[in-house]
Amino acid sequence: MASTFNIEEELKKLPARPGVYIMHDEKDAIIYVGKAVSLKNRVRQYFQSSRNKGVKIEQMVTHISRFEYIVTDSELEALVLESNLIKEHRPKYNTMLKDDKSYPFIKVTLNEAYPRILFARQMKKDKCKYYGPYTSGTAVRDVIELVRRLFQVRSCSRSLPRDFGKERPCLNYHMKQCTAPCTGKVSQEEYRRHVDAAIRFLNGDTEETIQDLTGRMQKASEELRFEEAMELRDLIGNIRRIGERQKITAYGEEDRDVIACAMEENQDLHDQEAVVQVFFIRGGRLIGREHFYLRVARGDGKKQVLESFVKQYYTGTPFIPREIMLQTSIDDPSVVEEWLGSRRGQKVHILVPQKGTREKLIALAAENARMVLEKDKERIRREEGRTIGAVREIEDWLSLSGLDRMEAYDISNISGFASVGSMVVYEKGRPKRSDYRKFKLRTVQGPNDYASMEEVLTRRFTHDSNGEYDSFERKPDLILMDGGRGQVNICSRVLAELGLSIPVCGMVKDDRHRTRGLYFNNVEIPIDTNSEGFRLITRIQDEAHRFAIEYHRSLRSKEQVHSVLDDIPGIGDNRRKALMRRFRDLEAIRDATLEELAETESMNRKSAQQVYGFFHPENASDTDEKEKTV
Repeated sequence: MASTFNIEEELKKLPARPGVYIMHDEKDAIIYVGKAVSLKNRVRQYFQSSRNKGVKIEQMVTHISRFEYIVTDSELEALVLESNLIKEHRPKYNTMLKDDKSYPFIKVTLNEAYPRILFARQMKKDKCKYYGPYTSGTAVRDVIELVRRLFQVRSCSRSLPRDFGKERPCLNYHMKQCTAPCTGKVSQEEYRRHVDAAIRFLNGDTEETIQDLTGRMQKASEELRFEEAMELRDLIGNIRRIGERQKITAYGEEDRDVIACAMEENQDLHDQEAVVQVFFIRGGRLIGREHFYLRVARGDGKKQVLESFVKQYYTGTPFIPREIMLQTSIDDPSVVEEWLGSRRGQKVHILVPQKGTREKLIALAAENARMVLEKDKERIRREEGRTIGAVREIEDWLSLSGLDRMEAYDISNISGFASVGSMVVYEKGRPKRSDYRKFKLRTVQGPNDYASMEEVLTRRFTHDSNGEYDSFERKPDLILMDGGRGQVNICSRVLAELGLSIPVCGMVKDDRHRTRGLYFNNVEIPIDTNSEGFRLITRIQDEAHRFAIEYHRSLRSKEQVHSVLDDIPGIGDNRRKALMRRFRDLEAIRDATLEELAETESMNRKSAQQVYGFFHPENASDTDEKEKTV
């Protein structure tokens, strides 16, 4: 498509409408996504030599082979679409978040007759009450455990009142950490008082709780129950410390995010490193902070970094505060405010404080970002050496350039049983697990690795018509085969038959099954076994092997489970799953005692006898006699 694309002619066809433009390189990969109020004016600017475009844009334009665009009805729609496309395609020349994080919430299930307090990763519109987001999952779990223990709120998953009295109260009831509403002896009103007290506590009203605990501590001390009194004293201290930690920020009762960044000063780098620091203020209290790493193209400044961060971060987070304070201004803040307000359901304000307490918070966030960047510079350099640096070494060995995506394949079977294939993908020296694929062999019978590899490669590069492999649209820059000349020849033949031109490299092993060199263009190339390139190849090889082995093991386990457990009378799907959850594999089930089998969830004495007798037929009659005698 790129060879027939005339950029000058296509520029003339651009509409003067808002929308999103998408730049492609010579391999048809998406390298940049942007939004425009007027596509006609914005896209033409990239190709006008008279304009001062900056280092990043000048470099990007040299790689553009074609562009496409999507027209929208408004600039707001263009912003939303731009954010989604950037998150989906992660273009090379867009400033990118290096990781996508999700944040935990505390969830109070007010939509239930007898509410629970749970850990949640998403905030949904389900009539429940949410607290957060928080930055530490461990801290959230500690708070949940504390609240359950303090207010005796249930933690079980029973559906109440439907399950009243079906089972005995659990251990939490006997430890006085739950009122046991499952017994049906606790009214909904009485239980709700416990939940309401827990909600007040989560809202920050700890004084009533402290007064109650203080009274219980004094009473325990008077009655000479000193150990209990000491536990209550420690608990009061923990609650007070929680309250003090939450009060380190100071003004108003609003929810705010405070965002600032720090960047490397070396503008000569092709890609810069940046760290964005976010302070989370909820109800006027600083509840936590988090930092994010970004890849920044050369020439971009803090303005571009913060604008890209805001769009990407708030596309993925479920909670949007009423106010967002930024270190510097961004382009089109009113459009971004409108977009965030539509997601929140209320007006959102973007501010750039210049003085007072707010400016000091921004300065504090910026200082924290700078410290994180300084601390991690050496780690970042080492990581670049392990990834990008290793890829550059492989390029040198093979006399190639522009290696970005590498794919490796492996076959796994036991004497031809349940043959499977694996494909792992590395981009920029890092695994891209979302693009990993597994293949269950269809046409090959028996242990024939060459024929199996031929089927896997053919299916990968012809895209099954059922749409299962839609993510295979992007072709690799290099294929790594877990073997020498034979595997390389198989792959080269498949590619030739399909009319594809992709470099293929084999990983040649020594007598100890360790990689000693690369087979490329009919030549074995020795490699430095102490280099980062060698370590990367080894990681890719091990990953392809691991992925294939795990898939084969799962299929083998399913086949064994079906052929054995499903043939035992009285063992249906629920009991089979319960047995596998507890014992993990058939060997453990076979070695289990009758008592251990009977104690398994969903099992009773009769079904346990069926399983035990199936695996121990010589003892089955003895077991029956013992049961009759008893």
